[in-house]
Amino acid sequence: MRIRELQFGTVIRAPRDRVFAFFADPSNLMRLTPPWIRVRWAGTPPATMREGQRLAYWVLLRGLPFPWRGHLRAWDPPRMFADVQDLGPYRRWDHEHRFEETPGGTRVVDRVRYAVWGGELMDRWVVRPELERMFAYRTLALEKAMG
Repeated sequence: MRIRELQFGTVIRAPRDRVFAFFADPSNLMRLTPPWIRVRWAGTPPATMREGQRLAYWVLLRGLPFPWRGHLRAWDPPRMFADVQDLGPYRRWDHEHRFEETPGGTRVVDRVRYAVWGGELMDRWVVRPELERMFAYRTLALEKAMG
């Protein structure tokens, strides 16, 4: 299994505490998800987030529904948190979110380590372009949400 890594970053003109609080609210997951990827919580979303918190939702990718079960492997407000897929469309998914104070705002850095079913061609032609498109959308949605 080959582990791939992508990193995305953007600067948001808002204080780090405010940006982290936005990410810490489970209801904002849908606001950051592109409309071509539909996400629905499986049951009631968690009221608060913490290390070890279990996450369960459904993801519609290219018209196919996938259960996504995971947990927060790290939770360190307002600096970072990380989520891991336990069950879902990836062979492996480990997503680290970092929040760094910068002059005039907060740098949000996403580092994703993942492995796919189907190997190199599936990643090159389907998965990686989709992840790049998804994180580009998320950057715009975050900028809009944070004003």
